[in-house]
Amino acid sequence: MKILLVEDDKTIASGLEYSLQQEHFSTVLCHDFVTAKNVLAEEIDEFTLCLFDLSLPDGSGYELCKMVKERRDIPVIFLTVIDDEVNVVMGLDMGADDYITKPFRIRELFSRIRSVLRRYQKPAQTKAIIDINHVRINTSEGKVHKRGTEILLTALEYRLLLFFGHHIGQVLTRNQLLEQIWDVAGDFVNDNTLTVYIKRLRDKLEDDPQYPTLIKTVRGLGYKAGD
Repeated sequence: MKILLVEDDKTIASGLEYSLQQEHFSTVLCHDFVTAKNVLAEEIDEFTLCLFDLSLPDGSGYELCKMVKERRDIPVIFLTVIDDEVNVVMGLDMGADDYITKPFRIRELFSRIRSVLRRYQKPAQTKAIIDINHVRINTSEGKVHKRGTEILLTALEYRLLLFFGHHIGQVLTRNQLLEQIWDVAGDFVNDNTLTVYIKRLRDKLEDDPQYPTLIKTVRGLGYKAGD
């Protein structure tokens, strides 16, 4: 997926670009309105999502948002230091999909990006049964069986396992997984919490938790379910 990032603060911009690329997003970075306008004129069909700073030295994110929405139905998220209702409402009225106020946690931005992208995806048929090696997830009943025996999981354990089930064979980063166990209060859980939940799933579902085959660690990258 390709993201157009428009941010005039070069320090913030370079950090964001690096973080997005670490999450396997392709990026095009612009530091001003004119450059972004030219990029949109030539490459708008290539972008999946736009991140626009509201206040630019030669224009505004509002104008860029209007340009995008007039030509394509893709998500736009505003990055802003302004946190007052008038500016937020104005941006949303112009078609923006979300906004995030600086300073923000990078994981929160990723969560908002993926939430917005999900709204633009066509609904897919959810499999009623998902098999990961010797474990079966019955999504219609919300039950998990290991070799025919039902295994009781907490809501967060089930949510995490289901995410693995929808991405069998794919390497998932810790940040991607952390978003799936964001607690009900809306607070971000930390890396230690993720490690605990991975261990719990392995203890409950692996034949030998010391040598996991269901949820494997991919050194330096994250985790992978199944083959």
